Amino acid sequence: MAKKDSLVIVESPTKAKTISQILGDKFSVISSLGHLVDLPEKELGVDIEKDFTPSYVVISRRQKVVSALKKESQKKNNIYVATDPDREGEAIGWHIKNRFLRNKKVFRVIFHEITPAAVKQAFNAPRDFDLKMIEAQAGRRILDRIVGYFLSPLLWKKIARGLSAGRVQSVALRLIIERERQINSFLPQEYWEIEAELKKAVSCQLSAVSSFLAKLEKIEDKKAEIKNKEQADHLVNDIKEKQFIVSEIKKAEKKRYPNPPFITSTLQQEAFNKLKFNANRTMIVAQQLYEGIDIGESLPAGLITYMRTDSTHVANEAIQAVRSYIVKNFGKDYLPPKPNVYKLKKHAQAAHEAIRPTLISRKPESLKKFFSPDQYRLYGLIYCRFLASQMVPAQYLVTTVDIQAEKYLFTASGTSLIFDGFTIVYNKNAEEEGENKAKNIIPPLEKDEVLDLVRLIPSQHFTKPPARFSDSSLVKALEEDGIGRPSTYAPIISTLILRDYIRRLKGYFHPTELGFKVSDLLIQYFPKIMDVKFTAFLEEELDEIEEGKIDKIKVLQDFYTPFKLSLDFAQKNIKKEVIETEEICDKCGKPMIIKWGRKGKFLSCSAYPECKNSKSITTGVKCPQPGCGGELIERRWRRGVFFGCTNYPNCRFTARTLTAQE
Repeated sequence: MAKKDSLVIVESPTKAKTISQILGDKFSVISSLGHLVDLPEKELGVDIEKDFTPSYVVISRRQKVVSALKKESQKKNNIYVATDPDREGEAIGWHIKNRFLRNKKVFRVIFHEITPAAVKQAFNAPRDFDLKMIEAQAGRRILDRIVGYFLSPLLWKKIARGLSAGRVQSVALRLIIERERQINSFLPQEYWEIEAELKKAVSCQLSAVSSFLAKLEKIEDKKAEIKNKEQADHLVNDIKEKQFIVSEIKKAEKKRYPNPPFITSTLQQEAFNKLKFNANRTMIVAQQLYEGIDIGESLPAGLITYMRTDSTHVANEAIQAVRSYIVKNFGKDYLPPKPNVYKLKKHAQAAHEAIRPTLISRKPESLKKFFSPDQYRLYGLIYCRFLASQMVPAQYLVTTVDIQAEKYLFTASGTSLIFDGFTIVYNKNAEEEGENKAKNIIPPLEKDEVLDLVRLIPSQHFTKPPARFSDSSLVKALEEDGIGRPSTYAPIISTLILRDYIRRLKGYFHPTELGFKVSDLLIQYFPKIMDVKFTAFLEEELDEIEEGKIDKIKVLQDFYTPFKLSLDFAQKNIKKEVIETEEICDKCGKPMIIKWGRKGKFLSCSAYPECKNSKSITTGVKCPQPGCGGELIERRWRRGVFFGCTNYPNCRFTARTLTAQE
């Protein structure tokens, strides 16, 4: 057996296994399981007076990994750090080198896909660590620590111990709560629409002529605004006596262009919309596809490129491969003359790649037997989106017909497909288009042609409030507002749910009473930190640290100086909130008050700590277990909220929701 004289350090055991098989016998590959050092858990760990110098410590649960790493590195001539190609990966590797391997020569290798070619190319061209990336990561970590360390005790003082606040998560919470308040204050407005079902006038009643629908758009050249049933009925009675004449026919060819290949945010949005995956589920499955799955080949390989990216750039080799694939499998008509190039976002790193399959020849169907259902569905989504991104647009003929019934203008529009283009492999709105085609088939018509009225269809509608945020729409809002970055979207959502500031119900986020209280408190005392534009500005400054345009210390100082003023004011003025109830303590006779604890809201004696009586707040719903007689109460655990019986442990009934019991 060949001597293993080189050591490779990665974060994940799965990634370690894949890379080990690619590199062969001369390399030992070890996993760090993520960060090995971090700021201390129970201290600030940042010397604000000395240019915000951080004090990193070894994470206690990583001690065994550190020991194994030191032992493994002792007799190795070459040490490579192959952690992920982003700020976190750079920082993980840098801390390992700086703390545990100071006397060793350590090389940094970067690859955006775990394939034999990409890995070997990276090891043939190692580089030094990027200190600007490390500075940007440190700046984010210090900012987040300062906010969390100083704000969390204020929440304890005002609301309950154990609560915490985060710089970016708190702004995301604000978006969700503001949307909820818009929904609660929304007053629906009634309005009516009138459609005319029309058909060509024919002399033979046996002729098969399809009817079509036209919508009332204008009355005497003004937009039709129908506010109630009385107006609608009056118009219907007047219109039905009129003659319907085709006044104008407009036909136009339109193109629908493919979307770019996925970046992190768009992958999370589309996985929710098409597959009903939440953001965390999407990223877990994407990580599995990236790190490698045994698909029966001689060497394992990652099946997609790195999944935390904001760049739509695609490597030239991948472009050439997909263009050849399109010609071979679909024909030249589906291939654009030049590769499609998509605009990069501001601050997106062009050196990074979009999320794509590592080999276009690996069709989803051919790999299905190796995949879990989730892996198969997500890989198929990524594969088809990338393939479509390098195909020609779809072409449609859009027909718009204006029909005059004296002073009433009706409009009908229909779309017919001329050439399917990229939609042959990826049609984002296939279901909607199918419905529209079925509804809007317009027969051949001529100008001044008289049409027969089949019937008039008045319909009542109400304006709708804005929809609650889902994983998809929240990630889109965060991206558009510049809050967070690709690696943070899923953790933001997970953290808010874990803290019970929001709950995911049927795919949509509902803020809790606790979430309202935390957000309102932070907005009252720290309006700048909770400001969306300020948070986005900070994100841009962190990007500029990485780009070498601005100094980390200046960013931290500019943030901390006004933050300290707000903090001092809050510490002097925040008082404990007391919510009294009509219930009396059955031990001392004092009023019971509402408090929040680790497991949610509960009743506590107002005489605490002299009287330590407390009890759960019941929902008023009887336990459905026969002969139990207890009531259901809300309980929390690490995976969210459930409802249990007050007679636990004698009764172990639980339910995820109350709907089945009410």
